[in-house]
Amino acid sequence: MNFEYASKSKELQAKLRAFIQEHIVPVEAEYIAFQQNPENLWKRWEGMEKLKKKAKQAGLWNLFLPKDYGDLSPGLTNLEYAPLAEIMGEKIWISEVFNCSAPDTGNMEVLAKYGSEPQKEKWLKPLMNGEIRSAFLMTEPEVASSDATNIETSIVLEGDAYVINGRKWWSSGGMDSHCKFAIVMGKTDFNAPRHQQQSMVIVPMDTEGLRIIRPLSVLGYYDSPEGHAEIQMTNVRVPKENLILGEGRGFEIAQGRLGPGRIHHCMRAVGLAARCYELMIQRSLERETFGKKLFQHGGCQEMIADSKADLESARLLTLSCASAIDSIGPHKARDLIAMIKYAVPNLAIRVIDRAVQVHGGAGVCSDFILARALASMRTLRIADGPDAVHKRTVARIEVNKSYRHSKL
Repeated sequence: MNFEYASKSKELQAKLRAFIQEHIVPVEAEYIAFQQNPENLWKRWEGMEKLKKKAKQAGLWNLFLPKDYGDLSPGLTNLEYAPLAEIMGEKIWISEVFNCSAPDTGNMEVLAKYGSEPQKEKWLKPLMNGEIRSAFLMTEPEVASSDATNIETSIVLEGDAYVINGRKWWSSGGMDSHCKFAIVMGKTDFNAPRHQQQSMVIVPMDTEGLRIIRPLSVLGYYDSPEGHAEIQMTNVRVPKENLILGEGRGFEIAQGRLGPGRIHHCMRAVGLAARCYELMIQRSLERETFGKKLFQHGGCQEMIADSKADLESARLLTLSCASAIDSIGPHKARDLIAMIKYAVPNLAIRVIDRAVQVHGGAGVCSDFILARALASMRTLRIADGPDAVHKRTVARIEVNKSYRHSKL
């Protein structure tokens, strides 16, 4: 399949790379030093807002939002956005510069697609302007949340307010001082059909009864300043107008949210793997063992070749899925979305792991991005649904196809 990017996408790719080279590369060392200083944990680097302002002025803003969202969208298809997300993914931290980072992207899509006009005005508008950040609260510590119907947080209507009780964890974005609201998934009717029990509601982070219990580290990394929080909600009351779409529509919203979010993760994963691959090539040219450059050893050559194949496989799978979403929609492309969600992180891990090996001891310390990249990709095999759930989806779809064909 030939993926020839439209001229608009090519122009934006060149513009994005030029912006990164001019504005981000010169301050990257400063940012990394700030992040690695333990005294700055949960503090925001002051340069971020300056970069966001420049990106907005350059027209490199909210690029992720699909073209079918009208005036809110820059008008890109998923296939046109894919290489832009890949470029951003080369540096783990820069998606926020362009207002294209999770969980805000997913929350913006939810509010743009399902939110009421007052909800859009109060929460979507400042989020799209980059003035605030947000969190998404679905996963719970007491149940196997890979099955979203297991969640037990209650959302009960009392008069003009919903009262929320429950505990969430892996609440991405919840530690950020700029996080002003969360979209919370819980149950409004425990006796309804299994997929109609859940609802989603907007909860301001300063609501009485909402308490951050602790930040959660990811294989030793805290992902400051946004982080991942464990959050307790005890008799949290929000206006009933904060309910999104309607009672019992939460599972439907979740499926609409997670599809685009999953492919965005994979787009960025390809970019991160590509950067680690380039670091591996560079290292193999610079270092020497037993009288030869690393790239002259057969074992290193195999790692380079295998990594190139894995990287191209990950990229082509992702682009194929993006093209399918554009042409037939996310629901009909759910097998491809599920496929890339388990295949791409695993392919990326293989590339990054080889890069670590070529770097030796340097590959597992903080002098290079490799250790952090490996942790990020390993986590992605669980985030937004573990591998086993996505493989289950693909297998069921494939078996159903074969069963239908056998009946013809």
